[in-house]
Amino acid sequence: MDLSVVVPTLNGRDRLAACLDALAAHAPDTEVIVVNGPSADGTTGMVRDRDDVDVLVEISDRTVNVARNAGIEVAGGDAVALVDYDNRIDESWLEGVRDGLADADVVTGPIRPIESGADDDGGGDRGVDRSDGPERRRIAGRLVTYFAGGNVAFRRGTLRDLDGFDEYLRVGGARDAAHRLARMDREVAWRSEVSVREEPPSPTAADGGRTARDWGWKYRALAYRLVKNYGVRPTALARTGKHAVTDAVDVARDVVRGEATPSGWVSNGRDVLTGILSGGSDGLVARARDRSPARNPNGVSTRADRAVSRYDARE
Repeated sequence: MDLSVVVPTLNGRDRLAACLDALAAHAPDTEVIVVNGPSADGTTGMVRDRDDVDVLVEISDRTVNVARNAGIEVAGGDAVALVDYDNRIDESWLEGVRDGLADADVVTGPIRPIESGADDDGGGDRGVDRSDGPERRRIAGRLVTYFAGGNVAFRRGTLRDLDGFDEYLRVGGARDAAHRLARMDREVAWRSEVSVREEPPSPTAADGGRTARDWGWKYRALAYRLVKNYGVRPTALARTGKHAVTDAVDVARDVVRGEATPSGWVSNGRDVLTGILSGGSDGLVARARDRSPARNPNGVSTRADRAVSRYDARE
C-alpha cells in the first residue's frame, strides 16, 4: 500500500516541525504533503528546507476543509491519511493504518494528549484522553461512526466517492464526512495502534481557531449537515434543539457564577438562532444540488483554484 499523508497547517511552524519529525521517524516511506495557508510565521521556509516533505501546497483560505481537499487533490498514494500539524504519530501508527485499511474503508484511532513540558518520547495525561473508542450515534436508522479529522486514513476509492470534504463548512467537516460514509455503507474501523499524541491547542489551529467559541458557526454547521444529509426530519430538529438548550443552560450557569454577562447570553442566543436558520436553509440548497450518495456539492472536484503555489519534489 502506497500511503500519502496530508498535513494541513496554519501558523504552527514549531508544532509542524515536531509532526514532520515523527512522520520521518515512524513512517519514512510515506508521501508527505503539507498544505500551508496562509501562515505568517516562516512555515514556508522551514518546510522547503526539509528533505522529508514531498509536496508543499500554499493556499489563501484559512478553512481546514479547503486545506484537506487541496492535499487530497495532489496525493499520489492509493491510501490517504490526514494528520493535524499539532499531532505526532506513534511508532505503531503506520502498521495500524495498513492493517486497518486492509479490512475497512476508513481507519482512525486514539488522540492522546501530550503533557505540557514532556519531551518527544514522553506522554502523560493532559485533559481528556480520547482513547477509549470511537463515538457512535444512530441517526435516521444509520449507525454513524465519527472520527477525528486529524488522525484518519482512507482508501483512495472511498475518498473519491466522498469527493473529499465539504468546503462550505468551517467546522464539523469530519463529522459531516462521517454521516456521508454511513449513507454509503462504508466501514470506519477503530484501531488502538493508529494513535497520535496531541499538543495543547493553540488559538491559531488548523481550522482557524478551534478553541474559539463561535456559536453562530457551531449551529450553522450542525443544522447544515443534518438537513443536507437527512432532510427536514423531526429527529434532525430534535438533535439541533437539544444541543441548543444544553448550551443555553451551560452559559446561563456562567452568568449566575459571574463568568458571563446577561447581554452576552442574549447575544449568543441570537447567534445560535441565526446560525440554525442560515445553516438549515443552506443545507436544503446543498441537498438539492447534490442528490448523489456523496452529498457533497462543495468537494474536491468542484474547483481547481485552491493552490496559490506548489512546490513539488516529485517532479
